[in-house]
Formats: sequence, C-alpha cells, structure tokens
Amino acid sequence: MEADNAGLIVKEKPLQMNDGRIKGKRIAIRRDIRTTRQKGEVLLEELEHAYSTCGNILDQSVPLNHMQELRARRRAYKRQVTLPAIIEAYEAGCTTLYEVSEQLDISEQFLTRALAYYAGKYGPAPARWGQYLVFFAPALRVMKLPEGPAPVKTKNGLLCAVTHKAARR
Repeated sequence: MEADNAGLIVKEKPLQMNDGRIKGKRIAIRRDIRTTRQKGEVLLEELEHAYSTCGNILDQSVPLNHMQELRARRRAYKRQVTLPAIIEAYEAGCTTLYEVSEQLDISEQFLTRALAYYAGKYGPAPARWGQYLVFFAPALRVMKLPEGPAPVKTKNGLLCAVTHKAARR
C-alpha cells in the first residue's frame, strides 16, 4: 500500500469535522464514511496532503490554507481520473457518469467534482490524448479521431485536419 511505503500510519477514527486528517505521519479517516470506495478517495486526498501541504491548514478562511487544500484535491483528481482512464471507460462502452465511476472504481460524487475541475481547466476546448479528444464542458464527451493527419489548432482555436496538399501551400 502506498501509505505504508511512504511511512504513514492510516487508522479509522471518529472524526467530527472532516472526512480525513493528517498530522505528522498519521492519517485519520472518518470511521462512519459509508463505503470503502469513498474512504479510498479520502485517503488519496490525505496522501496528496502528505506530499504537498505544509503546516496546519484547518482554518480554511486563510487563503494560503485554502490554496493548499485545493491543490491536494486537484492532485487526487489527476491521479484517479486520468485522460487514459476516461478513454478506457469510453472504449468499454460506458455512457453514463455512474458507469464511468464504476469503471474507474470511484464514487459518482468524486467523478463529478473531478470533471468540474477539468471543465474549469479546459473550458470548451478538448484535451487531446493520442487519437482521442476529451471534452469536459458542457458535459463529458469522448471523440475518437479518424486515422490520418493530426488536427491542428487554427488562429481562432478550432481544430482542423491539415492535408499534405494544404501543408505544402
């Protein structure tokens, strides 16, 4: 387990205010979280805090603390909801957020928050991975490009295919 390899001790505790908390080399996960899947998501975020957070950030009204919280959360999203994983779900025939979350072994809530992060990052422009375009706004869409010349961005930001004739002009 990653936490063991990092020298961290993970225990379930009766936390009142947060789903998870890290202090030193100890991670506490709220005992009454309903599913193992959700506990795994909390653990992933706490691991990211272990790697990227400095000091006590419990007071989220302090801008630097809030920034560190968001950074750990974004890093957790990037680790669990990757472009290859989304494409794999598409290729497996997943058509709903529920199906995608099942394929990725995460909760729908975690997937929805991750997709909202990516929509904010990419906006209406797609992310490209090999022969695939992944759109996050206004909704998750995956499009497989036909074999052939790679699309390029034009000055107005649109994608178009450049043929060899057009490239020679």
